[in-house]
Amino acid sequence: MQQESRVVEEALDGIFGEYCLQLGLWGEANTFLRHARTQRSSLIDEAMFRPVAAAAAATAGPSAIGQLHRLPIASDSIDCVLLPHVLDYSDRPHAILREVDRVLTSHGHLIILGFKTGGLWGVRRLIPGAGLPPDANNLVAERRLRDWLKLLDLRIHGVTRYFFRWPLPGVRRASSPKWEQRGQRWWPELAACYMLTAQKRVSTLTPVRPLWRRQPKVVTGLAETTNRVARIRFDPKS
Repeated sequence: MQQESRVVEEALDGIFGEYCLQLGLWGEANTFLRHARTQRSSLIDEAMFRPVAAAAAATAGPSAIGQLHRLPIASDSIDCVLLPHVLDYSDRPHAILREVDRVLTSHGHLIILGFKTGGLWGVRRLIPGAGLPPDANNLVAERRLRDWLKLLDLRIHGVTRYFFRWPLPGVRRASSPKWEQRGQRWWPELAACYMLTAQKRVSTLTPVRPLWRRQPKVVTGLAETTNRVARIRFDPKS
């Protein structure tokens, strides 16, 4: 959670506007929204079924409860949407992304946190009885998520891979910043999580009326026809 709070803070730096919306409770309600630079921020959660969300439910809850694939929000009204591991625990990822595209403004930003399917933690999920991350049965691969966002005409800004730790129950020591930098540089595919940032792009079409050509008018009285033939004399010395 501490590592994710840092990467989200870097992603939210420079994103301004009126409203920032977080879908899904991951940690406490202000874990990520405290870094928002917008004028207002809210959190909508669907259910308290995720382990991290259930642990934080007693201390801080969402601003509203609702279906994430049917948001009670007006279209083109949100400047930034944050999805912290929402797609990993949802069986309707396409519907959630379509709703996000609907509520985002013409140049709104999208931040997605997800578990890597090919990282050390993703490989451990294949071992019976060693499910890590817990209860995340719908992991979305980074490449597939890129394809989905391109279909929605969302421009991908970048991907940050983070949390390079062995998925062992006894290892509780926090990873150092130097270890994270080494992992991002030398073995990024072994990261446990990734953060993908994208921006909505809508090109405004201005209708242009065709310029109809006017029929040429015949102007008379300016010149008269003549049958005279001009004679040209050539100088033989020239």
